[in-house]
Amino acid sequence: MFFAQILAIGILCVIAFVAVLRRNRGRVYPLPLPPGPRRLPLLGNVLQLDTKRPWLTYTAWGKTYGKLVYTRLLGIDMVVLNSETVARELLDKRSAIYSDRPVIRTSQLSGLDFSTALLPYASLSYREMYSQRTNELVANLLNTTIDPHEHIHSCLTTLIFTVTYGHTIHRVGDPTIARGYELADIAKRIITPEKAALLAAFPFLEKLPTWCFGGDYALFGRSRELCQQLLNEPFNEVKARMAEGTASQSLVADFLSQTHDDDDEGMMRAAALTGYLAGIETSTSAVYTFILVMTLYPDVQAQARAEINQVAVLREVLRWCPPLPLGVAHATSQDDVYDGFFIPKGALVVVNQWALSRDEDTYPDASRFDPNRHLTAEGKLKDRTFNHFAFGNGRRICPGRWFAENSVWIAMAAILSVLRIDYARDPDGHRIEIKPEFTTGAEIQPKPFQCSFESVNTTRERQLPAVIHSK
Repeated sequence: MFFAQILAIGILCVIAFVAVLRRNRGRVYPLPLPPGPRRLPLLGNVLQLDTKRPWLTYTAWGKTYGKLVYTRLLGIDMVVLNSETVARELLDKRSAIYSDRPVIRTSQLSGLDFSTALLPYASLSYREMYSQRTNELVANLLNTTIDPHEHIHSCLTTLIFTVTYGHTIHRVGDPTIARGYELADIAKRIITPEKAALLAAFPFLEKLPTWCFGGDYALFGRSRELCQQLLNEPFNEVKARMAEGTASQSLVADFLSQTHDDDDEGMMRAAALTGYLAGIETSTSAVYTFILVMTLYPDVQAQARAEINQVAVLREVLRWCPPLPLGVAHATSQDDVYDGFFIPKGALVVVNQWALSRDEDTYPDASRFDPNRHLTAEGKLKDRTFNHFAFGNGRRICPGRWFAENSVWIAMAAILSVLRIDYARDPDGHRIEIKPEFTTGAEIQPKPFQCSFESVNTTRERQLPAVIHSK
């Protein structure tokens, strides 16, 4: 019986191989595809990728083949944009063609394919929530001698949850918050085009038990369970509190007070969870990166505290370590031509934000953290609009960018107003060096590091709340 199953799988693999090979050979394009690395039959370029950090591979290819790179992953067409100019030309100016989203099969199997409807912008009426939580963060940082990530993650996660659903939660051990952490961690590991390529090329593999694949593919069932819990439980609690007349202000409560349509409610469930999950890791990444660069660049920290436009610091944080190094993939809804190259309908279009961030023509000495690059000689912002490539392009630009700007900027400003950030010291008083390295996955942030915090404003310090422990 076991031998028969193996034989059947082998036959299916051969059939799939021949089918994909014929499909690839049968393609005839009216113009050349964009340049890219030499491809193997069926496999395409999949064996040439750094699967943990594909943006580094795409960046290296960009240096060889140019700003527009064509690659194929197991029969999936992909166009990688390594230039901000090209990204704006295609995704902004030709948004009618480039605003589709690809079908990411791992998203469907994991239950993460719920609507990406727009989350309403967080209004200024939530500023008090921002200030309260960031004051708690500063108080916690002042009393910590460990890696600050836990305090940052706790602050921003509970802030986003409170703004979205209105439930006041101070402890990250809350079951709903813990489930959000778990689902966000699964999502960033399995919804990348590189992960989905295998199932897209060989759909019959979905019929096999997930244990056959192991690793991240075995998480589909748990992900679907978490999605259903998080789509329904916090949303239903808001509805129940509204019925009792005890609901706090929140995006969901504001929405429910204005509509009674079941279809709209389903959209809002998905939009609320989409915004919550998107904000958990990206905002944490930005503030955590800020702490890292303030430690590594004390001269910039001193300037930021004394004189520099702090919005420029935020923009440089997002440039120096874009939280989503490959953004969120787009897809073409029809054939297109750019600069003499053919871009086929249905191709994945990926903006390599890492390559944009390290473009020496736009950002000289790009590996250095320098907020002044965003300022004029008079110290004014070069671009008054908040149009950072880290938030995407075109019609699918991140709808939560205003919340991110407000929450992250207020956290940074509060930290700088009270604390001086420095290297941690070992028991002998020697500085503990930091090597800036980043995690892997669809979303990245600095790897754990240690630093120290010292008050530079005793008056402001006395205004802080009592320490709120994360656990």
